[in-house]
Amino acid sequence: MTSEVSALPDETAAADVSVVVPARDEAENLPILIEEIAAALSGRAFEVIVVDDGSGDGTGEVVRALAGERAWLSCLRHEAACGQSAAVRTGLLAARGRIIATIDGDGENDPAYLPRLVDALEAAGPAIAMAAGQRLKRKASFLKKIASRIANRVRGAILADGTRDSGCGLKAIRREVFLRLPYFDSWHRFLPALVIREGFGVVHLDVLDRQRRFGQSKYGIWDRFWTGLLDLFGVWWLRRRRRRIPQVTEVVGHDGERHL
Repeated sequence: MTSEVSALPDETAAADVSVVVPARDEAENLPILIEEIAAALSGRAFEVIVVDDGSGDGTGEVVRALAGERAWLSCLRHEAACGQSAAVRTGLLAARGRIIATIDGDGENDPAYLPRLVDALEAAGPAIAMAAGQRLKRKASFLKKIASRIANRVRGAILADGTRDSGCGLKAIRREVFLRLPYFDSWHRFLPALVIREGFGVVHLDVLDRQRRFGQSKYGIWDRFWTGLLDLFGVWWLRRRRRRIPQVTEVVGHDGERHL
């Protein structure tokens, strides 16, 4: 049974919100998650884009079957697994919404927070480009929680991005700003710092973590830690090299035409 939603009327229509869901081997979790997203955003014009990152469990087939009865749902597929950041970027480039919301495909993020993030972003005004979730009461293993805590503290000390938990999959970002951000693998873990680099602010919302219903995490702890450490210094370098943000105003040229 589908939720009562504002479906997109045609392929050229714009959505208020595009929800990008990176997923790898989440065929069992996605049918539940997709319905939860639709219920959370009921009454808004939205679309959901699931990016199947080279799954081997029929994830793409499951989503395509669901999309047959849901005009707001689409699925893109990577032929081989390219990683979560690549999946988020694939969804971003296909999205039509003014605001792009992201949520992990494993069901650990609660879609009930999506409208709260969107509302917080819109209420904050144009100087703010991102609303980021920060997890409370995480359901991960003890070792994973410790590794995440260490990584977040090191990242916060070096980047000073004011974000306690940059790894939370729940985010809402203005599309035009999202498209400006420099891309690299593991990019999704540094989005607050990259948004700040563009001269915009970030607001935060505490969210409760959930236990995944089916399957297990596809990402390791220490491989992600060491890769993340290298990326951390790369992002630090990027921020150091952006010394001044241009303040652009509209002017009228001598020919009477408007120029930016």
